[in-house]
Amino acid sequence: MTLSIAICDDSAVDAGYVEKLVREWASAREADVRVRTFPSGESFLFAYEENKSFDILLLDIEMGGIDGVELAKRVRRESETVQIVFITGYSEYIAEGYELAALHYLIKPLHREKLFEVLDRAVKKIAQDGCRLNLTLPGELVRVPLFEIRYLAVCQNYVTVYAKREYTVKRPLSEFEKELGEGFFRVGRGMILNLRYITRVTKREVMLSDGTVLPLPRGAYEPLNQAIIAHT
Repeated sequence: MTLSIAICDDSAVDAGYVEKLVREWASAREADVRVRTFPSGESFLFAYEENKSFDILLLDIEMGGIDGVELAKRVRRESETVQIVFITGYSEYIAEGYELAALHYLIKPLHREKLFEVLDRAVKKIAQDGCRLNLTLPGELVRVPLFEIRYLAVCQNYVTVYAKREYTVKRPLSEFEKELGEGFFRVGRGMILNLRYITRVTKREVMLSDGTVLPLPRGAYEPLNQAIIAHT
């Protein structure tokens, strides 16, 4: 598989350094990559209109004109699967990454090992997003992309899968837990959350990017926070 990676940074020096590290990572992993650099958010969006096949975006946040956060918002309207990594000199933007399902924030100055680790995770996420959950419904088999699933919830002996549509099947939640894998977290006995959709967590509830608010069972707050941190 050829990976298409875009680097967007208004500093030619920083962009060149990131590209150098990306090519070192590709060589070390024997990965086939296409790398393009863009000096502004505007130049990237112009190219993106013609070609939306990018797999990974490495975006500087502090750019003149369209900054990295606004750029990511526009891309997210088109794609839920592209892996977005923010590169910034400040940690104050991290909260916005929840809304944009950013894979990670890298703080300048960029460290080689940390970038390699994040790129490894991006490749795993790309592979995972290609996976689907098979649901046997009356008269049909439905294959739901994992990245579309926001959460699963138990009601008596049934589990409802909340994705672009809702699917209710008679299966134990534990079976789904085994199939969903990394990026999903079980909360108590009755719910599994897709971590990428979580925008806010309190000790009593969790909010998802579509506005859904779900109650958290007692004792779930700390483990869920730890799972989110480990996943970012």
